[in-house]
Amino acid sequence: MAVASTVEQYLIDKSIDYELVPHPHTGSSHETAEAAHVPEDHIAKAVILKDPAGYAMVVVPASHWVETKHLRKELDRDLELVAEAELASLFADCETGAVPPLGPAYGITTYLDETLTTLANVYFEAGDHHHLVHTSGDDFRQLLSGVRRGHFSHPD
Repeated sequence: MAVASTVEQYLIDKSIDYELVPHPHTGSSHETAEAAHVPEDHIAKAVILKDPAGYAMVVVPASHWVETKHLRKELDRDLELVAEAELASLFADCETGAVPPLGPAYGITTYLDETLTTLANVYFEAGDHHHLVHTSGDDFRQLLSGVRRGHFSHPD
């Protein structure tokens, strides 16, 4: 598959230059960083949560954990992690567990961890377990312009 069709169209619509970084099949962000030979803290990871108001995506470095308690308080939402099986309906053009951190492309409310806003280079899931998308930090920020930013995570 390489790049999910929604991701590819979003990159085109935003006029973003990108490079595909192939890697052997991986099952976690940590494995992906090692396989692709990129720093784990430069991989933007999507964490999907939900509450009665709907779904939310929190984009954090792959080396970090979402601070769910802090997030609930700051956003005044009773957010809980979404089961991986439920992700298939939200990201129909992606392999299960290979969620691109581009909530706006999928119509999902998105929150961006400030840690990712200072990087010169950012990598993220292309929609399968074999490729990362590599963009400049400026282009990544453009992809997520307009989303709420904050400190939503802590290092692993």
